[in-house]
Amino acid sequence: MAGASEIKEHMEIVGSDDQHVGTVDKVEGERIKLTKRDDPDGSGQHHHYVPVSAVASVEGNRARLSMTAQQAKQAATSGPSS
Repeated sequence: MAGASEIKEHMEIVGSDDQHVGTVDKVEGERIKLTKRDDPDGSGQHHHYVPVSAVASVEGNRARLSMTAQQAKQAATSGPSS
């Protein structure tokens, strides 16, 4: 598992299947805030979050999750209270 300090703004997040999940807007505590353009509902109006604990590795400007992109998009939460 990678640490929050390894995740940087504008880094690409991919699933374990190498499919695009999103682009890092910023890290907020133990959650990675994705840019609105990567909103899983397709509206481009919401930020969504994935847990830092889901990051399996970081290489260059890419963080790979321990789940597929589809699983990550389904599990993504919106808003700070989720």
